[in-house]
Formats: sequence, structure tokens, C-alpha cells
Amino acid sequence: MDPRANPYAPGAGFQPPELAGRDDIIERAAIALDRIRAGRSARSFILYGLRGVGKTVLLNKIRLDAEAHDFATVEIEAPEDKSLPAVLAPALRATLYRLSHGEALRAGLAKAMRTLRSFVDAFKLKYQDVEVGLDFEPEKGVADSGDLESDLAELFAAVGNVAQERKTAVVLALDELQYVAEDQLAALIFAFHRISQRQFPVTMIAAGLPQLVGRLGRAKSYAERLFEFAPIDRLDDSAARAALCKPAEKENVEYSDEAINEILKETQGYPYFLQEWGKHCWNLAEQSPITRSAAQHATVSALAEMDAGFFRVRFDRLTPAEKRYMRAMAELGPGPHRSGDIADVLGRKVTSVAPTRNNLTAKGMIFSVSHGDTQFTVPLFDGFMKRIMPEW
Repeated sequence: MDPRANPYAPGAGFQPPELAGRDDIIERAAIALDRIRAGRSARSFILYGLRGVGKTVLLNKIRLDAEAHDFATVEIEAPEDKSLPAVLAPALRATLYRLSHGEALRAGLAKAMRTLRSFVDAFKLKYQDVEVGLDFEPEKGVADSGDLESDLAELFAAVGNVAQERKTAVVLALDELQYVAEDQLAALIFAFHRISQRQFPVTMIAAGLPQLVGRLGRAKSYAERLFEFAPIDRLDDSAARAALCKPAEKENVEYSDEAINEILKETQGYPYFLQEWGKHCWNLAEQSPITRSAAQHATVSALAEMDAGFFRVRFDRLTPAEKRYMRAMAELGPGPHRSGDIADVLGRKVTSVAPTRNNLTAKGMIFSVSHGDTQFTVPLFDGFMKRIMPEW
């Protein structure tokens, strides 16, 4: 069929044509944001799950819905090689300017800009990666102590004052939160704890891998009471069928039941994979309905494309020792697996491979399901490891 009319949208954070099975979490987030803007208590949201479950899609959906309802949003993706102040400062600057609506700066907004300048000056030398231009003198004695916990809380309070002045709320949309260093994560938690106690209209919707939950708890013991943790998983059968079939139906194309069952079996209900298989089915099928044969050919082409991109870019970040560890995990299957069993496959002691395991966790490749149990953060990665390292 005509690839120009292909309705599927596989990609990093791309909005799928049919966002199925996520209405509940979207509504819960909307209620929380409305409560915060109204001066009522509500917890910030933490979306967590494996790669390919649609965390970034959900985060973007919630952010865009908030903007459509006149919330001020701060969009951030936490990189592995930058500090939290380095990514937060320029994003906050842009949001504060948007809150001005092009008018002369009111007293609260001018103070927030000066407070941001104080914050930047305090951490420019400490982290050596904070770069943002501000045409304001610093606000002396505010957010300039050099202690990230107290300074970040004071900065958020200044931003909260501006939001109150404008009768809105500020939403920090922070993706890949697991990459924020633990001491900076602790400061972020403390800052939100402080402003929530004072009911400032500033909140956070964040997304990250499963290890994020444990990291938040280690950073601050009260994190579990401060945030609402929302696990994002694969779609159930009904939602997976909707995500696959509804985009095609809008183009007057159908799938046979056998094709649907074949695709659901191969994709295991993961939203990103459903988009990939749907795209390849569309391009390979000659006409409607899409048959099981087309779905089987789509599996071959989808896996080949993901082996060259989605999987490969993660594999290429690994050291030889890390690749061997991942290959040993794959030998045991999808997981989770006991650390001792992985070490046995490698012919090593558990203690000798622990540093490799820790490095892979830090890189976001694996996570600990429970004490001593390890699982891939990327679904279907065990099959990829066997294909790329058949002899090891």
C-alpha cells in the first residue's frame, strides 16, 4: 500500500495516531494540575517503566494538555553528562519570559529573574556547565548560598510567586529523570517538598526507567509520600488492538484476525513495537485486509530495522565486558535473572562482575527488579543480543 499514506508513527516520543489505554493516567494528571493551580494539595507525578512503553509520549501529552489550559511548562530532558542546574536554568529562564507575555516585568517576575541570576552565579563554578545569559543583577541573599537543596527551593518559591501573580501554575516536565545524579536528585525532592508545604503552584511530571523509584527513595526517604508513582507498562489486549487497528481503519484498511494475533504475539503489547510492526505491515501489504503473511514479513523487516537503530545505538554504548554480561543475560532468556546465574554463565564470581552490573544500571541498560534479580530495560533485547553475538 502507499507508504505516503502510512498512518503509523514509530519514534522516540512521537505521538502515536491512537494513544490507547492511557486515559486514566492522563485524567489523573489533569486533576492534579487543576488542584495545584487552585491552591489545593496534589502530588507530583512520576511515570516509570521500560523503554518502549510510551513514557515520553505520555509526558508530552500531559505537558501539551497543560499548555492548552494556560499552564506554564518547563520542558527538560536530563542528559547523562550535564548537571541539573545546567539544564534547569535556561529552561526556567525561557518559561519566566513566556510568563511576562511581552509586557514590562512586574515586581514578582523581576525578582524571579534576579533570583535565577543568583542561582546561576552560585553554581556556575561548582558544576562548570551552567551557561545562561541573564540581563539582571542577582538577588542578594536568595538562592546564592551554594547549597543546592536550599537554593533550588528558594528559586522554585520565586517562580511560584510569579505563577500566583499570573493566576496559573508552573509544570516541570522532566524526562529521563534517572540520569540526574543522586545528590542533585535529593535537592530536587527537597525543593518540591518545601514548596508543596507552602502550597506554591509549582509541580513536576517526570518520567524515567524502573530504577528511578529506588533512586528517589535512596535520595530522600520521604519521596514515596511526596510523589504519585505511576507504573507505565505494555498495553493489554484490547488497548493493543486499538493502537494497531484504529489508525488503519481511519484509512479504510483492516487486519485479518490472524494478522492481529501474530503482531500482538511478536510485539508483546509494547506501544513502540506496535507502531513499528504497523508501519512495516502497511508498507509490505498489497491490499486490505492485511494478512498473517504480511505480518510475518513485517516481523523480519521490523527486527532488521530495529537491530540497525533502536537496539544498535544502545549496544554501541557498551564496553566489551558489558556486552558479554548482556549476552550472558540473553542466554538465560528475557528475565529477570539472578545475579549468581548470570555470573555462572560467564564463569565468574558474582563479586567480580558486580562493577559491570553497576555500570550497566547507570547506563540505563538493566535494572534490579528485586534484590539480586536483574532485567533488561529494553524489551526484546535478549533476542537482539543473540542475533548480534551468535558466537560469544
